[in-house]
Amino acid sequence: MSWWPEGELQKMRSASPTSGQPSGDTTMSANATNEHPVYNYAVVRQFTIMTVVWGIVGMLVGVLIAAQLAFPQLNFSIGDLHLHFGRLRPLHTNAVIFAFGGCALFACSLYVVQRTCQARLISDALASFVFWGWQLVILLAAVTLPMGYTSGKEYAELEWPIDILIAVVWVAYAVLFFGTIMKRRTSHIYVANWFFGAFIITVAVLHIVNSLAVPVSLTKSYSIYAGAIDAMVQWWYGHNAVGFFLTAGFLGIMYYFVPKQAERPVYSYRLSIVHFWALIAVYMWAGPHHLHYSALPDWAQSLGMVMSLVLLAPSWGGMINGIMTLSGAWHKLRSDPTLRFLVVSLSFYGMSTFEGPMMSIKTVNALSHNTDWTIGHVHSGALGWVAMVSIGAMYHLIPVLWNRRQMFSVPAINLHFWLSTIGTVLYIASMWVNGIMQGLMWRAYNNDGTLTYTFVESVQASYPGYIVRLLGGAMFFSGMLVMAWNTWKTVSPGVAPERALQTQPA
Repeated sequence: MSWWPEGELQKMRSASPTSGQPSGDTTMSANATNEHPVYNYAVVRQFTIMTVVWGIVGMLVGVLIAAQLAFPQLNFSIGDLHLHFGRLRPLHTNAVIFAFGGCALFACSLYVVQRTCQARLISDALASFVFWGWQLVILLAAVTLPMGYTSGKEYAELEWPIDILIAVVWVAYAVLFFGTIMKRRTSHIYVANWFFGAFIITVAVLHIVNSLAVPVSLTKSYSIYAGAIDAMVQWWYGHNAVGFFLTAGFLGIMYYFVPKQAERPVYSYRLSIVHFWALIAVYMWAGPHHLHYSALPDWAQSLGMVMSLVLLAPSWGGMINGIMTLSGAWHKLRSDPTLRFLVVSLSFYGMSTFEGPMMSIKTVNALSHNTDWTIGHVHSGALGWVAMVSIGAMYHLIPVLWNRRQMFSVPAINLHFWLSTIGTVLYIASMWVNGIMQGLMWRAYNNDGTLTYTFVESVQASYPGYIVRLLGGAMFFSGMLVMAWNTWKTVSPGVAPERALQTQPA
């Protein structure tokens, strides 16, 4: 069963062969104004630009901390500001997840909900509040984390005043999104909005429950949970932040932008619905696999392992649905680097969602836990899946939002694609090798029962992998700089639109 948002397939079929876009979309006209007569594209443009900006910032910090692990002398302080790995690592994770990834999700969800519901956002003022509120959250994180103000919780390091601001902005975002769905002009709710809706609701619950704390000052609080309960709540939050912020939300992006860029309907709409319900039913139970061999009850650890293994089925169902959407359009990959970004991201999604359940098996986790293998797994999802699907969506969105036929330079997109792909492969391969080597060295022992290797020896053996990781990260970051240049040339007034039109292929 193939399906497309109401009205969109008919527009696609009447697409101009030169534009590659639906001719019924007034935003693609060379003479169109910057504002669509129906939709609020201003907030989408704002989030789109900030996706590129925060992508550069977050990945620059990532390259810096990768360099600090390879060259410890790069850890330094400026007065009371300590710019070492311990302070910058949470800044990196928050910047790439919530600043770069968050802005991409805001941009795409607010664009898709308007287009598929054929309705304008319910409030321009509320949309503006969501944008500026989220940028304030990011700036406060950028200031407080390097200063050492942190709750110490993975992916939830921000202190209580910022947590409250996040909750307020997120509730406003939920009102904006679901209010727009309620005023839709189509009877059907397209599946991308199902994923966006699940991501919005679940992230709100996760954030509020995990962040419950007792403040002792403006910059310090203590969790209301204690001991193993605190760890269980934290990884219920942490893994479901991956499951809903970094998976469900970006699957919403995939279900809209892959069919649009490929100019093909979704391969199986029925499969997309099964994918949705299976994913959200199972993901919530997988968090305990982060706590194998800990004080967490053994039954909870085993439950997390089993549910993680079950999770493979819906994850691969969605990956296959996305890739098979290209049926009849595989030839487009030769000439469309934007589509390559989207399709390769699905390949990394499939790979990382196979690797994750495998690593959740207790005997495998005994080898992989606390090693660089986990870092490689995280980045196969973060760089290969989240970043690449976001970049592909941005390359689709930017010409639409600024009334261009295409990006200023298609060869630059192609260069960006190869920098991102090769950089990601170098990164994750080096971490896989390091992680397996570390796990084997740590568990090796002599006949008399003493350890064969000291911890320092495992660090020394990991050094070449850290250099390769730094190279891969630097390549990915270089690609983001190429994207920033291409975006600037595309959105700038003057020569860029005319040049884009002249270079449009026949």
